Amino acid sequence: MRAARLIKMVLLLQARASMTAAELAEELEVSERTITRDAQALSEAGVPVYADRGRTGGYRLIGGYRTRLTGLARSEAEALFLSGVPGALREMGLEDAASAARLKVSAALLPSLRDASQSAAQRFHLDAPGWFRETPAPALLPAVADAVWDDRRLLARYRRQDSEVSRELEPYGLVLKAGVWYLCARVPDPGSGSGSGSGSGSGSGSYRVYRIDRFTSVEPHGENRFVRDEDFDLPGFWEERAAQFARAILRESVVLRLSPDGARQLPYVTDRAAAHEALADAEPDERGRVTITLPVESTVVAYSQLLMLGPEAEVLGPPELRDRLAATAARMAALYR
Repeated sequence: MRAARLIKMVLLLQARASMTAAELAEELEVSERTITRDAQALSEAGVPVYADRGRTGGYRLIGGYRTRLTGLARSEAEALFLSGVPGALREMGLEDAASAARLKVSAALLPSLRDASQSAAQRFHLDAPGWFRETPAPALLPAVADAVWDDRRLLARYRRQDSEVSRELEPYGLVLKAGVWYLCARVPDPGSGSGSGSGSGSGSGSYRVYRIDRFTSVEPHGENRFVRDEDFDLPGFWEERAAQFARAILRESVVLRLSPDGARQLPYVTDRAAAHEALADAEPDERGRVTITLPVESTVVAYSQLLMLGPEAEVLGPPELRDRLAATAARMAALYR
């Protein structure tokens, strides 16, 4: 436990010019007294940790000291090589950079751990696209990825229904969802100072999501980088927007009577969250059946989904959906008679 903490302390001091005892204590979740003892232990072990005195003082490494990654356990080294997704890196134009980084990390590892990259690759592979469809990488993805990495503003043209719109964007992050690439970007407010290209203030604006395969052109906009909002949380933002999208497309509803088997299967054939919410307060009748109102995208989509439940689901409304399923059931009965 202490050895891992000492390694993390050295890595923190390598990453930052100086850190106070209070900052280190917060990062490492220990007391400032423990930080003092750990700094002394590192110094005695030959790590040049220096303590600056005074109100603005802190701890730092002197002489450009860098540690080799010899403190990694095998499981940690293998996890490190799993952090990249080969297909995604290739599509963003980062395959060569990732390969060079892996070589540098491998060279710094102990000889007994240098097969970690091969070991991890033999045991895990992420195949992001869905089945039965080709999802080629958008042609403009490398240019968008460069802007994301470099915090460069973009002037983008984007297909929206039957028209094209032009947007100034501050590209914050990329998301690969089921083989489709999305850009999470901030659209600066008019007059915020972000659009002139003459300044690098943080500005203000709204965050939006764009499908990259709908961009028709992207080009750098302005000479200065935008200042990223450090409070922006890409995974949290994406999770919230994905949930909003899933709720927004459920514009209609159907009334169902489900058998116990139908209730168990429902989350696997329709929107999982909507199914669980609809079933949560349902009271079974004397035969164990439940009657629920289920939000759906449309009756057309619901028809295809509910067919998979067969006789385990009875549609009580709307009448047109019930009639369509009844007609389908009659045709199937005639076919198998």
